[in-house]
Amino acid sequence: MKKGNYFTPVVTAFDESGHPDMDANRKIWEHLIAGGVDGLVIMGSIGEFFAMSREEKEAVIDQVTDFAGGRTKLYIGTSCMTPEETVELSNYALDAGADAVMVISPYYFSLSDENVEYFYDEVAANIHGDMFLYNFPDRTGYDLSPEVTRNLLRKHSNIIGYKDTLGNMGHTRKLLCTVMEEFPDFMVLSGFDEFFVHNLLGGGSGCIGGLSNIYPELFASWVRAVDEKDMEKASGIQQIVDGLMAIYDVSATFIPVIKRAMVIRGIGMRDCCKKPFLPVSEAQDKKIRMIMKEAEQRMEKLS
Repeated sequence: MKKGNYFTPVVTAFDESGHPDMDANRKIWEHLIAGGVDGLVIMGSIGEFFAMSREEKEAVIDQVTDFAGGRTKLYIGTSCMTPEETVELSNYALDAGADAVMVISPYYFSLSDENVEYFYDEVAANIHGDMFLYNFPDRTGYDLSPEVTRNLLRKHSNIIGYKDTLGNMGHTRKLLCTVMEEFPDFMVLSGFDEFFVHNLLGGGSGCIGGLSNIYPELFASWVRAVDEKDMEKASGIQQIVDGLMAIYDVSATFIPVIKRAMVIRGIGMRDCCKKPFLPVSEAQDKKIRMIMKEAEQRMEKLS
């Protein structure tokens, strides 16, 4: 089994006008680094990249590479709707000091395998460093298949990993079976927190999971437990995480929910989001607090 990796897809803090709140973002980054996660993924889906202007993205890149570069692994989401724009933003991030970029393929239209492979061919061939593929069929409307992934790996050595965001492990298992024998160092990461151990047992490299925004120390402890083969503790943390997954069910737009949970945790930020996301309701706030209280009680018993 490979060494575990748990990366945080980091929320982006905004002020009430919808602009990045850099002071709050630095507090979030420090909270995560101090919490011991293996790295930060900036401007992924949970980071609201889809609602940010090019200027805002570049400002966040400048700040995070200066603040966190060299302190932890730093991956930056640079997804745009065309390969040309994606290459430009990717090279901006890589030149600024990112360890790699993470790219989801264009959404809105359902693309064929040939279209998807062409898009990633263009990006991988023209960027200045390493990249992760990002598969999220619920958002793109189509799958980045294991077979297309294998074709891409045979052509581009700078494609070093893949984030697989699906609600079951079947697709990830097929991906691992398709590519890992030929590319044993390729990093396959699950996009749902609860699949961390499942992923490692299947030959993957871990997880990029949003709940670690709230409790980074819990997920860092999970990595240590698995790496030290303390399966009793790993099982206990699995049960805590399984309960915390209810956070995603509080609202279909779960980004405001994650942010509210972070505010409740005491991180120095506001739970403002880009429009049209609405703040959580009073009833949703109560649900979040109940979920967190139960998780924290379990954490206390486990420690």
